[in-house]
Amino acid sequence: MGVRSGSAAWRLPERVDVPGGEVATGTFGEGPPVILVHGTPAWSYLWREVVPVLARRHTVHVWDMLGYGDSRLAEGAVPSIDLQARTLAGLIEHWGLARPSLVGHDIGGGVVLRAHLVHRVPVRGIALLDAAVLGRWNTPFTEHMRRYQEAYRTMPPHVFADIIAARLRTATHREMAAADAHAYLAPWAGAAGQGRWVDQVAGVTDDDTREVAARLGEIGVPALVLWGERDQWLDPATGDRLAAAIPGARRTRIAGAGHFLPEDAPRATADALSAFLAHMPADP
Repeated sequence: MGVRSGSAAWRLPERVDVPGGEVATGTFGEGPPVILVHGTPAWSYLWREVVPVLARRHTVHVWDMLGYGDSRLAEGAVPSIDLQARTLAGLIEHWGLARPSLVGHDIGGGVVLRAHLVHRVPVRGIALLDAAVLGRWNTPFTEHMRRYQEAYRTMPPHVFADIIAARLRTATHREMAAADAHAYLAPWAGAAGQGRWVDQVAGVTDDDTREVAARLGEIGVPALVLWGERDQWLDPATGDRLAAAIPGARRTRIAGAGHFLPEDAPRATADALSAFLAHMPADP
């Protein structure tokens, strides 16, 4: 763990069958459990520098959401936020966890909140990183792709690859290393990857976060809202509004970091999460 040399250095070793397909998972360290949930269009590679730090004092569970990374989406299944939230609830049961802490980035924030607020997963604490929760959070690029899905599905794969490569470059504030950019783009390569990308664009909407947004006041566990100060995808002011809507939530910005916060500033992200998790209440 902890090397920045491309996806070959990061692979989750376990596979779990779930109603929506097959999930790639990995477990690291020992201590109170914490689950890391990536967003779109990322996969668990996003957490590779954060996991070793958290694993010093926690059992860290990592997974690729259905249709992302090395996880396989069942034929006919829609990779919605609700499907991922139900999958997360099933994984928590599979791992035998009573009250894990949940960390969600981007739509992963919507996933962990929906798992807790809608599917009633008991948690010890929740951390939300550049989270897609409030309002119409899809970017203009994603909305354009949703509107013209067939055009994106049928364009030559090399043209599509150029488009999403340019898109990925805006996910971070600092320039991403070529090997890391390749690791993020590899799951979307070729005609099959192109189809999966458009499938998740079609399936991931704010329909699944409206109910969550309306119930943020019900959160009764410690919460952290962590945001990249230079996020170009979700305005940092959104993080302020999100923290204000959650009773007692802590709000922190990371300087010099964009939307892919754990990629831009892995150590600062890990340190902020470590400090937050260190103050979780003990089980009764």
